[in-house]
Amino acid sequence: MSNLALRMDAVSKLYRLGEVGTGTIAHDLNRWWAKMRGKEDPNSAVGVVNDRSKAGDEFVWALNDIDLELKQGEILGIIGRNGAGKSTLLKLLSRVTAPTKGTIHVNGKIASLLEVGTGFHPELTGRENIYLNGTILGMSKREISSKFDEIVEFSGCEKYIDTPVKRYSSGMHVRLAFAVAAHLEPDILIVDEVLAVGDAEFQAKCLGKMKDVSLNSGRTVLFVSHNMGAVKSLCPTSLLLDKGGVAKQGVTSEVIDFYLDSGSESDRRVRWEKGSKPGNHELELNSISVLDEKDRIDSLLATGGEIRVEIDYTLLNDVKNLRVVATIKSVDGTDVFSTSDYLFQTENGLREAGHYKSICHIPENLMTIGSYVISVDFEIPMERPILLDQRVSFHISELSVNQLGRTMASKPLGVVHPMLDWDIVKVS
Repeated sequence: MSNLALRMDAVSKLYRLGEVGTGTIAHDLNRWWAKMRGKEDPNSAVGVVNDRSKAGDEFVWALNDIDLELKQGEILGIIGRNGAGKSTLLKLLSRVTAPTKGTIHVNGKIASLLEVGTGFHPELTGRENIYLNGTILGMSKREISSKFDEIVEFSGCEKYIDTPVKRYSSGMHVRLAFAVAAHLEPDILIVDEVLAVGDAEFQAKCLGKMKDVSLNSGRTVLFVSHNMGAVKSLCPTSLLLDKGGVAKQGVTSEVIDFYLDSGSESDRRVRWEKGSKPGNHELELNSISVLDEKDRIDSLLATGGEIRVEIDYTLLNDVKNLRVVATIKSVDGTDVFSTSDYLFQTENGLREAGHYKSICHIPENLMTIGSYVISVDFEIPMERPILLDQRVSFHISELSVNQLGRTMASKPLGVVHPMLDWDIVKVS
């Protein structure tokens, strides 16, 4: 264990869905009696694989038999779909919760960036919150004072440092919170999706800081993100979780490729059941589907065919000037393009209560081979958001026409591959 930062041996975590605790006296007594006899929790025997797409199971394994060794100074990326067990793994390592089975050995002090900004008080100034938040994260007053100027400079909030944080923008709030947490001096730094907020400049700054923490200070970093570009940039090795188990571990580029290639065609449709639909008193989202030109969900998508994005929703009240926006992103977080149905609504802009489908037609010979994410937003332009960032992924696997002809690359360069008109003119 001398050169290891942490080791996990057959670690599992069981959750009971629904109410906190066992919920019944019988379950409590059975659990207590099993513990007194040194036996396994009888409720864990009924746990099933954590598949969030299926209902009806009372106990699920959020993590199941995880073995992991991490050396000092190593940076490990952790990726996987929502519900794969990433946050549960980090909470176990951070001692927010305890494993149901298995052991975790940690060599050194752990600092966790699971919820950036937790502990900030809106009535206190930025200066006061630096001391408050630093203390919550385990820093002494002397440590905070010695790093105070560096924290403020990193955050970029010098001008507002003596202003109550309730007057900060959300971006300023996050910048200051991350600046405090980033200047901890732990042996192991755990980071969970904190780069999903903040502008591009600050995200690059945060990545640079984490690289510096590992390379120059010899600290271990565990980094969870859905931003594949950030994971590739920061982490030499990565771990892919799927339904609570380890699907693949190794070189980051190979793990990401495996992750993207393992997506089934059913990933192209996200459908919500009654009672769990995203929305509010104005709107309920029923499903988002990515179809081919013949409205099929189970076919391969090709560059030479039209792609249709079908957004199925129900308006619970009349809404005027509603805009449904679809933003196409590559898996590394690059925005490819965005579009909306705003110009195609009725002249007065009124959509009466009822069941609707907004269908976006992506023309043939525009997209290239690759994996993409569609983010769907519902909003009233310049007025208010209604429902934001509902996502579905899809993969284009066939290159029907390549205008470049034969190339050394496996696919044309760029995030799009349009068929453009050319003229070849003999001048003399």
